[in-house]
Amino acid sequence: MKEVKSENLEQKKKRAIRILSSVYNLPSIPFIIVEVSKMIDDPKTSAAQLGRMISQDQGLVTKILTVANSPLYGIPKRVSTIDFAVVILGFNQIKNIVIALSMMETLKKMGDGKFVHKKYWMHSVITATAAKRIADDLGYQISGEAFTAGLLHDLGIPIIYKYFNKEYKEIIDAVENKGYSFLDAEREILGITHQEIGMYLLDKWNLPVSLSESVAFHHTPSEAENYKELTALIHLADYMTVKLGTGNFFWDKDMELDKSIIDILKLGDEEYLDRFIESYKELFEYQQEIINY
Repeated sequence: MKEVKSENLEQKKKRAIRILSSVYNLPSIPFIIVEVSKMIDDPKTSAAQLGRMISQDQGLVTKILTVANSPLYGIPKRVSTIDFAVVILGFNQIKNIVIALSMMETLKKMGDGKFVHKKYWMHSVITATAAKRIADDLGYQISGEAFTAGLLHDLGIPIIYKYFNKEYKEIIDAVENKGYSFLDAEREILGITHQEIGMYLLDKWNLPVSLSESVAFHHTPSEAENYKELTALIHLADYMTVKLGTGNFFWDKDMELDKSIIDILKLGDEEYLDRFIESYKELFEYQQEIINY
């Protein structure tokens, strides 16, 4: 691993945060998230009322149904309407999906044709659905949060592209021509990583701390303080896209496995983990085939 110089890193980090905090058009939390959250928090809300609210955004409806019917998401019945999705998934699952998909749509609108949004989107969806499926398979009661965190884990990357485009190009050059890893290049050039930028945005949007912590440490779940299992699930799903070569994103090309997840998720040993990952290969490949956003 390339050694990162330490001088001026703190100044660079302060500058990056200052730029982020001063950008007036930094993504704000979409209106539909606010409204859906209010409705879900109201015990009088019916599935039909929630379905009508979500149906105001047909693009979102299409994405919710696509996610609900994806092989990795693991719903055994075909979900053909948003009302049925609300019933079969439950209010909290719907809320998690709406939050994640709305945020991704906001990020997509920020970009331009030069950012590889299709591959970024595919990687995010596969990581999200895989994290949920693994959480379900291992018996963790956090699969909805795992989906949301998985979809948003790399949201700092398009933010770097949009607001630090000069540094974005320098990071890629450092990786391709100077032997840096992406994380080291981010720290050296920006003084802040895409993980920290993601945490900053999630905190700005007042989303749960569990999400911001899992995004902040998705490359190093052993460093998470309060939500190690959720963070480990995101790390594993993210790593699996690299290991299986399906849904992987170029920013993760030098990603290393944090072996602490073996103990955190009670996966036995490295040999068992390898078999566990391989058992998802066909699901990952099928998932990639049907994503047509």
